[in-house]
Amino acid sequence: MKKIAVVLSGCGYLDGSEITESISLLIALNQAGAQVSCFAPDIDLNEIDHVAKNPTGATRNVLKESARIARSHVESLAHLHAKDFDAVVFPGGFGAAKNLCNWAEKGAACDVNAEVKRVILEFFEASKPIGACCIAPVLVAKVLGKKKVTVTIGNDAATAAEIQKTGAIHEECPVDDYITDRETKVVTTPAYMYGDAKPNEVFAGIFGLAHEIVEWA
Repeated sequence: MKKIAVVLSGCGYLDGSEITESISLLIALNQAGAQVSCFAPDIDLNEIDHVAKNPTGATRNVLKESARIARSHVESLAHLHAKDFDAVVFPGGFGAAKNLCNWAEKGAACDVNAEVKRVILEFFEASKPIGACCIAPVLVAKVLGKKKVTVTIGNDAATAAEIQKTGAIHEECPVDDYITDRETKVVTTPAYMYGDAKPNEVFAGIFGLAHEIVEWA
């Protein structure tokens, strides 16, 4: 059975992992026959009121928030090592661009969380597949841009332009499909980068990504 690590960034599309994407990914990976383990960095996030869409001024812990999605089965990202897994996947949500890095603020000039960067490089150097959904491909672009990795975030021109500043290549892709870079073993899908996408469309793209990752792992 293939062992796949999923890296969460909190719980909620404005300040953590996008819940529909995360659940779609967990279901699809299990459907594909994988054994899934969840990880998240043990850091704080700035809480957003999801009704008003404004910061509350409060902070929450990313690891504890991620446990809401993982049904408490989550470990600190510090415990994730490529030698123990066959692949790693990052669901999207603003948490990927705010908590795992500061892309939301700085774009291509962003800094990536040290543990996130270590994990991406470990899996890349071990020639093990890396998956990313929605905005999370920016993490891969920032860390592996110099390797000319190809990723997709759909058809958002501004984000695609920032991705290309990292040295990575951006390829347009519909919401229900995914892009595979066979050289770097990176698989990406746009998901809710198409803001008006239906959950079944998001699932279709993530389902394809998950099966590709498991097949490859």
